[in-house]
Amino acid sequence: MVSEDNKTFMSSKYNPNEIEKDRYRYWVDGKFFEATGDKEKEPFTIVIPPPNVTGRLHLGHAWDTTMQDTISRMKRMQGYDVLWLPGMDHAGIATQAKVEAKLKEQGKNRHDLGREKFLDVAWDWKEEYADFIRSQWEKLGLGLDYSRERFTLDDGLSKAVREVFVKLYEKGLIYRGEYIINWDPDTKTALSDIEVEYAEVQGKFYHMRYPIKDSDETIEIATTRPETMLGDTAVAVHPDDERYQHLIGKTVILPIVGREIEIVADSYVDMEMGSGAVKITPAHDPNDFEIGNRHDLERVLVMNGDGSMNENAGRYQGMDRFECREQIVKDLQEQGVLFEIEDHVHQVGHSERSGAVVEPYLSTQWFVNMQPLADAAIELQNGDGKVNFFPDRFERTYLHWMENIRDWCISRQLWWGHRIPAWYHKETGEMYVGKEAPADIENWEQDEDVLDTWFSSALWPFSTMGWPDENAEDFKRYFPTDVLVTGYDIIFFWVARMIFQSKQFTGKRPFKDVLIHGLIRDAEGRKMSKSLGNGVDPMDVIDKYGADSLRYFLLTGSTPGQDLRFHWEKVEATWNFANKVWNASRFSLMNMENITYDDIDLTREKSLADKWILTRLNETIEQVTKNTNKYEFGEAGRHLYNFIWDELCDWYIEMAKLPLYGDDEEQKKTTRSVLAYVLDQTMRMLHPYMPFITEEIWQQLPHEGESITIAKWPEVRPEFQDDEAANVMQRLISIIKSVRNIRSEVDTPLSKPIKLFIKTEDEAIAAELENNRSYLERFCNPSELIIATDVEAPSKAMSAVVTGAELFLPLEGLIDFDKEIERLEKELKKWNSEVERVQKKLANDGFVNKAPQRVVDEERQKEKDYLEKQAKVKARLDELKA
Repeated sequence: MVSEDNKTFMSSKYNPNEIEKDRYRYWVDGKFFEATGDKEKEPFTIVIPPPNVTGRLHLGHAWDTTMQDTISRMKRMQGYDVLWLPGMDHAGIATQAKVEAKLKEQGKNRHDLGREKFLDVAWDWKEEYADFIRSQWEKLGLGLDYSRERFTLDDGLSKAVREVFVKLYEKGLIYRGEYIINWDPDTKTALSDIEVEYAEVQGKFYHMRYPIKDSDETIEIATTRPETMLGDTAVAVHPDDERYQHLIGKTVILPIVGREIEIVADSYVDMEMGSGAVKITPAHDPNDFEIGNRHDLERVLVMNGDGSMNENAGRYQGMDRFECREQIVKDLQEQGVLFEIEDHVHQVGHSERSGAVVEPYLSTQWFVNMQPLADAAIELQNGDGKVNFFPDRFERTYLHWMENIRDWCISRQLWWGHRIPAWYHKETGEMYVGKEAPADIENWEQDEDVLDTWFSSALWPFSTMGWPDENAEDFKRYFPTDVLVTGYDIIFFWVARMIFQSKQFTGKRPFKDVLIHGLIRDAEGRKMSKSLGNGVDPMDVIDKYGADSLRYFLLTGSTPGQDLRFHWEKVEATWNFANKVWNASRFSLMNMENITYDDIDLTREKSLADKWILTRLNETIEQVTKNTNKYEFGEAGRHLYNFIWDELCDWYIEMAKLPLYGDDEEQKKTTRSVLAYVLDQTMRMLHPYMPFITEEIWQQLPHEGESITIAKWPEVRPEFQDDEAANVMQRLISIIKSVRNIRSEVDTPLSKPIKLFIKTEDEAIAAELENNRSYLERFCNPSELIIATDVEAPSKAMSAVVTGAELFLPLEGLIDFDKEIERLEKELKKWNSEVERVQKKLANDGFVNKAPQRVVDEERQKEKDYLEKQAKVKARLDELKA
């Protein structure tokens, strides 16, 4: 936009790439997004869910962060001291896997480099991808306070992690022990329960007979994992199972291995399941592990960490676990032990990170004792300081998980992450846990493992504020935070953990509200994935349609908690909306001439259109504010869209042309003031949704201040509320729409003058319409306009009814009656035939009962449609013949 000869011109075409190009730098350089610490303002805080430094952001990130940006922009305009804190997550397994894959391309692995050099490479990766992520935040227009950006491996956050670990350890809430954990053989690390994804797999049940020692008897067991039998240390039966009473305490000979193992009685065994006897492998099954503990059974581990068989597997040592399965099945069949193989579909755990089949694996790991932490978090939800879930149904999901909590395995066999602050004495084996290394460090070795990435992420809302220093300025001012925005898929991973850690270490909830959204799916409702090739890069959408169009689509395309389907057509529709805003603003600015902010005077005598648009502006401000505060962005967007497209652009600006193009200078000044004010307030309301275009337009409008980002949020002004004017305008609009509809029906363009008779219910309505005759003449183009309570209906006329009035448009001279009647009779004959055909079909019981329900429903919809058209044509014919 340039200024020339005291007139301002906008580009004739809306080009989002052009107007979005340099605007973000202007905002960041102006420090408009930085929290000020102004004690006169109430603080409002959001911490960004830190994206992983594993790659570029996807549409889900764009959706999530756009919601946060919308909230924070509105709150900033409402006068809050807003902190929207950015940051990124080191992402443990995910990042290490990426870095190792990069090394593999170079013919190297992490062991070639050693731990320190590998970590240097990982930090280089982090810096590279952090830059990518920041550039994408920029393109989305996110109002982040970069002066407070954090990373989960920052020194300050690492200090918080050590503090939490040590305190939990000292309270007995962190312990180290040998337990069955989920093991990923590909990444060679432990996984927590929620890092395991279950999928239905076509497997097999292998039925075997184990021989009883010194007897001809056998006992039948079945397994889906015959390779683990090499680690069997017992067979269990239910103590009340009469079939096996005589065998309890005896031993069986484990086939292939030849080891004697005991038959034990345990009430965990289901007598109704299979033979009622189960093999017990304490080192390779979590339930067997518990049974083993109760009966003091040996734990025999038969696999290595990479999924290959170890020395305890005998002649199968070195084989891959699945290769071993095939061989052992053959061997068992040859020995006559395996007597049946049954197809069996079952749920198999896969690593969320690598996709590998997860192995239940006996390992020495670090755990968090979750029950006390979960109990405190549940109790939090019973008080005034609870976390408010939006939608509230997700609170039940959260509580159900917390009520059924299991201990959390927090150690990971990685190099990239927070190293566990535990050391072991080289000579004595003594363990030391502390925030700092032992003084005589040369005599100690630190634990090789790192912490689960969610351990540090759980501290994010307060570790980023300077905790554990409780006197840190940001911690005192901005914590607890106000709202967290995240997807329902990480309620357990992250939301739950933030709540229980915050309650444990700060005594407070980490955020007042948590806004839960769904997943972004493709147009067919499928999850976006590489394998389907249906993913959409948000940067591609921005390149084509601009950030504002993408943002508005994401914000208004779904309700809280629901999934969102991505449609290119809908993004294009939001571009059309932005284009409408641009063109309407361009027209308005071209007609404002040299008006300044001080020239805006809303005390002048206003026209009906002025009073109406100011009233509708009030009502829109109320609705947009209320719905955005409730996170109902779709509903707020609907009110904005209807006000801008229908009322401001299609009606008020068109009506404003009357005084703007007229000779009354006072009316021109009033209209310019109203138009400038309404556009200013509208841009402010739209700004959190479409920040770029609104800043561009607002800068050209008469305004005060440096940027719309810090302009005051619109407020309802009671002095502009005129319900009577709104009712009168609504009647006028209904009349104009009815006349346009009739013109369309009889194929008469607006350029052709027609007679218009309006019969009103009373003199008051007649007077109000007469007072606003100019609008009717401008938008109905009547050759003759009669408004009265005693209008007689012409013999041949089209008519319509609006609230308080009847309209008549005489048809003489507009249409050839005989030809129109002939045409309509042909059309009626067609609809009669269609109605008869479809009703005959629906009366046929054979069709209704046998055809697919979808087909029957389609026919019923056709019947409804045909009957409506038939009725309209009949009514039109009756009207003409009368």
